[in-house]
Amino acid sequence: MRAFARALGQDPRHADILIGYVRYRVRGWNAERADPVHDTRHALAELADVAGPVPVVLLGHSMGARAALRAADDPHVHGVVALAPWCPPGEPVTHLAHRTVIALHDAADTMTSATDTWAYLRRAEAAGARVRGVRMPAAATP
Repeated sequence: MRAFARALGQDPRHADILIGYVRYRVRGWNAERADPVHDTRHALAELADVAGPVPVVLLGHSMGARAALRAADDPHVHGVVALAPWCPPGEPVTHLAHRTVIALHDAADTMTSATDTWAYLRRAEAAGARVRGVRMPAAATP
């Protein structure tokens, strides 16, 4: 994600964007505890303390995208960009109403399921989210 942040930070058209990072306390999702979501929520609270009530777009890859999508119920989150997100069946979507969700996925991805991503986006759209799915060309993702 640092490459995306660097590209945004170096573009003078985006000089008014504040970029932050989430460092997860534990490695992995750890089932119902879902610590990455709590860490993301903590980062959102810190951002609000520093910058006030600003609109937020979360960016994440794989598990980080799942955490971002879950934390999108924060009232300041306006959108999520999810790169090869981990969206297992049954993942909640109702909280995404009135938010923008963009997901990019390669159908050949062997770590996370592009089929699950497209199903997630369909459910999110039915729940009132503005969605866009981008099918990446094979081997275009790291």
